[in-house]
This record gives sequence, C-alpha cells and structure tokens, in this order.
Amino acid sequence: MKRNLRVGIIDLVTKGPTRALWARVMNANFASIMPQVLAAWCEELGHDVTLICYTGFENLVEELPQNLDIVFIGAFSEAGQTAYALSSLFRSRGAITVLGGPHARCYPQDAQKYFDYVLGLTDKQIIRSVLDDCAEHRPYGLHITASQHPTSIPGVQERWKFIEMTLRKAPLIKVVPMIGSLGCPYTCSFCIDSVIPYQTLDFGLLKEDLSFLMKKFRRPLVAWHDPNFGVRFDDYMNAIEDAVPPDSIDFIAESSLSLLTEPHLKRLKRNGFKAILPGIESWYDLGGKSRTNNLSGMTKVKQVSEHVNMILSYIPYVQTNFVLGLDTDEGKEPFELTKRFLDMTPGAFPGYSLLSAFGQAAPVNLEYQRANQVLPFPFHFLDNNKAMNVKPRNYSWSEFYDNVIDLTKYTFSGRSIVKRFGATGAFIPRLLNVLRAVSTEGFGRIRYYTDVRRLLETDLQFKRYFERETTELPSFYSDLIREDLGPLWKWLPAGGMYHDPNAYLKAENSRTAAVVRDI
Repeated sequence: MKRNLRVGIIDLVTKGPTRALWARVMNANFASIMPQVLAAWCEELGHDVTLICYTGFENLVEELPQNLDIVFIGAFSEAGQTAYALSSLFRSRGAITVLGGPHARCYPQDAQKYFDYVLGLTDKQIIRSVLDDCAEHRPYGLHITASQHPTSIPGVQERWKFIEMTLRKAPLIKVVPMIGSLGCPYTCSFCIDSVIPYQTLDFGLLKEDLSFLMKKFRRPLVAWHDPNFGVRFDDYMNAIEDAVPPDSIDFIAESSLSLLTEPHLKRLKRNGFKAILPGIESWYDLGGKSRTNNLSGMTKVKQVSEHVNMILSYIPYVQTNFVLGLDTDEGKEPFELTKRFLDMTPGAFPGYSLLSAFGQAAPVNLEYQRANQVLPFPFHFLDNNKAMNVKPRNYSWSEFYDNVIDLTKYTFSGRSIVKRFGATGAFIPRLLNVLRAVSTEGFGRIRYYTDVRRLLETDLQFKRYFERETTELPSFYSDLIREDLGPLWKWLPAGGMYHDPNAYLKAENSRTAAVVRDI
C-alpha cells in the first residue's frame, strides 16, 4: 500500500534574504510555473503538499513543516548554493531531497552530490516514480530526465490555490503566470531552450484559464512564461479573442522582433498587451530573432531602433535584451553602438546580460570549455550580472569592465533616466523604469562593477582568479555568499561553493569513449 507523504516544495525566486524595494514590489511576481505544477501533481497522487515561494522576505526554516518526508527545490543556478544549503538542512531532519529547474538541467553532475534526486525534463510519470521510491541515494543522487517536455500541465484553475497564496505576497502589482508553449524554434547558441523542440500546449485549456481569471480580478495581469511567445501567433490571438473581450486583460510577453510586425502589433494592442521583451542580443551576430539576418553594426542599430520605436507606438513598455562579451565583440564599438541605440530609442529599457555558460545548458558551452574559457565562479554569482564566467576572447578583463561600466553609467545617468521617463507614455511603465534604474539593476550594478574593476587593479589574488591562475576563491566573493545566505550559511555542505566548470565536457568525453568501446 502506498503511503501518504508529507511533501514540501520550495520555489527559490531569489537566493537569499533581501529588503530591497524592487524585491518587495516584484519578487512574488517572478514565481515559476513548474513548482506549482509539481504541487498540483503531488496532490493528485494523494500526498499532502506545502508550497513556499521564497521571495527573500520569508524565514524558510520556520515556514516549512518540521516533519517533511520529501522536499522538492526548484532553482536557477544563481540560487545553487542556497539550494545546496537547504538540502543539507532538510536531510539533517530525515527528509529526502529533490532538485529541479534550470540548475538541475545545467549542472546535474554537481547537484547529484547534494540531492537524492536531480531532475532534468520532468513529467508526471517521473514525479510519480520519485514519490513511489522516496529513498536515500547517497553519496550521489539519481539523475532522471524525460525524453521531452510534458505534453500537458495543470492550468491556472488547477494551480490556483498555489498561485493565490504567492500573489498575497505581492503588495502592489500581482502577476499571474501562464504558459502556452515549451521549447524554442530559434537556435541562439547560449540559450538553454535552443536545444528543446518547440511545442504548444492545449489552447482549449488556455481559453478556460483566461475566462477563469476574469472572475478573479477586475482586470487581470498575466505574464506569459513562453520562452518565445507568439510563434503560432494567430492561434494565440484567436484563443485570447475567443475567451475574453478585447483589452480586458493586461499581458506581458517575451517575444522576438521577427514576430513583432506592425499587423501583429495592432492585434497585440487590441488584445491588451502592455509589455514586450524582445531579444536584440548583439549588433554583430544572432540576427535571426531580430529580422536583421546579415546586417551588422550601425546599419543594424538603425533598423532595430526604427523597429523598436514602432513597437513603442503600440506597446507602452518595451525591454530590449542584450548580451555583452560575445566572441564576435571587439573594442569599444559594440558598447558605443548600444549607446547610439539608447539615444535613438529612449523609450526602451535595456536589459544587459554578461555572457555566461551555464554548464550543459547549450552545446556552445562545450566550445568554451574546450578553449579553457570557463571560470569556476560559484553558482551564486551566475545571474548574468554578478559574474561573467566566460573569459572574453577579444578583451582583457580590465578593458571589458571599463566598457561595461561606461555603458551602464550612460544607461542610468540622470539624463538618460529623464529621457526614458519622458519617452514613456504610461504611469506604471514610467514608475518601473525609474525603480529599476535607481535600484540594484541600475545604480547597484554600477557600484558592483566598479568594485570588481578596482579589485582587478589592486588585488593580485583577485586578478589571478580571473586569469585562471588559481582556483582559490577571492574573499570578496566568499564574503558575499556568507552574507547573502544568512542563517543558511552554516548548512552549506563542505565543497558546496566549488564546482568543476568543465564537467559537461568531461561527461561528453566519457560518453564518446563508452560509445567507441561498444563499437
């Protein structure tokens, strides 16, 4: 007879305690969908479930029940050390621990040292098998993955009680997470979704969920978690138009410029889309998503700026995403071109990411590892900004950070903030732009990058770490981990701050050798 398990689920939206204003307003709105799906599946299988969305303001040790049988933790890699500490804590209480989410997919070899189960692509059958087994697997956990994403997942109505308890933590803006597709049709070399075949979920369920939300809110706010929203554009719009009156729900979506044609923008506006996050990535590469193909340099800047300004005439909030430090970048020009884009497109909020190789997230990471370009930065700093773990091909570290600091200061100067404010027509987008500029994303990054640049100049051990001459972690980083983990620091396992940056390459070489032996 199957026993009824006490199941804990932790969605790590952030990696440690915080009191930041932006986090207070927005963190609860960044809840992931999969932990909610997991909670619904566990209940369907007859188990007692407690779900905690950790926003940085909760005491996880106090909020979760003491007598859990099994604890699932969903984490991005930046919360890797937090997840490891939590696993150590709950194992000490006799619980079985399971890791899922992006970190489990990117770094399974490392995570297996600290969890009983490490899950890649996950469907209900895998969850059933883990719950049925629910056993210690130590010192190395079981790595389990499905062959593909699930073809269906519980919708908003089935997840509602878990969504609702999370939204209670959002004091002002309350965003409901939805998803209509998985995988991605594009092949951006640095993206975790680039190797996952694109598939849509049930549009009938999508319509039911939208109708359901109209009964819960006077005007719902929905964020699409699709890696690239609107690939099957007409199907999405038809579903929305069949389900709810025009412009009755505010929508946020991440999409590509190639999909944001003017006819599509007119339809998006008619259906209530208020924020779009297109990827520009680079002025020299990755033109497929931006419909620029072989264009590069200033020619691409002008075309993309014209396109984004057109988007802004229909959609009040646009965030344009860039990756800094790609191997195609060289000299000051990529940064200067981004400044010119900001001048020509003042209403767009730029999102900058430092190039990062997240373990085995994408095949290009094998190239970086073969070239010995990957640094062993603790996961805690792999949030696309706190550390760049790929040594730039065409810059010294000092030169690279000089350019990043210069661009960031330009982006968040008083002049730029005022211009962005004036070029944005709606109150909430204006407010969000200012909050982001004066918080950790703007002023905070300038201070942080300036500290890193200073230490590269003045601290020999710091510089040697960046140059791969030592693996000893500078105290600057270990002190930040200790501070951010707070009371969880004492539970971080021995060795938990370190990982093998070439584990993916070694695993691939082992697989290749095994195949050769079998031939």
